[in-house]
Formats: sequence, C-alpha cells, structure tokens
Amino acid sequence: MCRHLAFLGPEEPLGRLLVEPPHSLYRQSWAPRRQQYGTVNADGFGVGWYAEGDPEPARYRQAGPIWADLSFADLARVVRSTAVLAAVRDATLAGADAEAAAAPYASGPWLFSHNGAVKGWPGSLAPLAGTLPPAELLSMEARNDSAFVWALVLNRLRGGDEEGQALADTVLEVAEAAPGSRLNLLLTNGESIAATAWGDSLWYLRSPGTRTVVASEPYDDDPHWQEVPDRTLLVASRTDVLLTPLKEPSPEPLEEPST
Repeated sequence: MCRHLAFLGPEEPLGRLLVEPPHSLYRQSWAPRRQQYGTVNADGFGVGWYAEGDPEPARYRQAGPIWADLSFADLARVVRSTAVLAAVRDATLAGADAEAAAAPYASGPWLFSHNGAVKGWPGSLAPLAGTLPPAELLSMEARNDSAFVWALVLNRLRGGDEEGQALADTVLEVAEAAPGSRLNLLLTNGESIAATAWGDSLWYLRSPGTRTVVASEPYDDDPHWQEVPDRTLLVASRTDVLLTPLKEPSPEPLEEPST
C-alpha cells in the first residue's frame, strides 16, 4: 500500500508538486483522503526525476517517513524537473530491505512504483519466478512483492514491449496467479506515463498541451481531476490521456470427468 504520483510538464521544483499543494503527496504520508487500505504511509518514500540531457533518472529514497527527513525539504526546494515519479510507502510486510524497498524502482530510462499488495506473497507468485532470467531474480533490489512485480515488468520492457503493454500483461499475469491482489502500477520513461487502476484509487489531471499528472489521489481540489475506473490501463503524454479497460483473467475451466 502507498500513494504515488507521476508528472510530465514544464520544469517545476519538486516541492511545488510534492510538498506545497494542500493535499500533497507529502501530506498523504500521514493524512491520505482516498486510501482504501492502510492509514499512514510512513515506511519509506522516494522520488525520481530527469535532468535535461540525461535519459537516466536520479533518485532519492529513504526508509523512514518523508516528514522526518529534514534534507528532503532543501532538495525539493531547489531541484527542478520536467518529469517526476514519487511515492510514499506503507509496507505490506515488515522487512529488512530499508530504502531498497521504497519506490521508485529504476532501470535505464524507467521509474516504477506499485501501490497495492500481492495476495499470498511470496508463495502465490513462486510459479512466475521461472519466467524470469536467473540474473534478474538475483539482482532484485528488494525481497518484497513490489520488487518482484517490477522484475516482471522490466523483463517485458527489455523484451521490447511498450510501457502500457508491459504493465497490462504483468497485471493480468499476477492477478491470475494471485487472485485478489491490488495492482496499481505506475511507470514513466520521462516522456510518457503508463499506469493501471486495479484495486485502489487512481486519478489524472491534464492541462492540454502542457502537463499531465497521474496520482493515487488529487493533491488539490481542482475540479478538473478525473478518476480512472477500476480495471483500467492509462497511457499518457503531455498532450493526451488514453484509457483502456482491462479484463479479469478467466478462471481455469473445470476438467470434464473421464468416462
């Protein structure tokens, strides 16, 4: 469980996106308004952003609550970017991975976050471990469900899938293996955003031609925020937002008794 946000638009200080709004991600760490599971997101936080001329994003992550990090206020005040992904975390299970378990996860040009929980973790996804190259399993940043879901997404991205397709296929695969999972995924490459609404809230705010924000919940009371229906894939750029319904995996057909 967590709250997360992705932004594409004109260059802005991180603080204007993550701290200053009245219901900012910073405030959502202790007072979310629309979180359906959990109440406080104090088990870590992270922010990733892109600098001009560098396709690989930078990250700042900590294991503790965002409000307890005095250095973050200075960083958020001076660092500016045109593309950001940030999250505050409520851990599904206690663990020893510290900041490595905090989103965003990163590889190459991508930043990723998972809001939710995999039902029956880790046993429910054990059959999917064989679909990943051994090196990817051994190089996972953390030992939690979100890191494993990220490994599944990343394997598809490295295989050539587009961002939206990689998220959609991963959600359906995990939902089939672990029914009842909550799989709100968020991914950016600095030029586009892909996200899924699967079991928790997701919203977007678009200023045509200039900026797009995708978030677990609105950070202010702007009436132009739009809620994304559950079981939906969102793919967005700075100019467009496309919503595509996702179908529940079909249950396995019952075998006919032999005669």
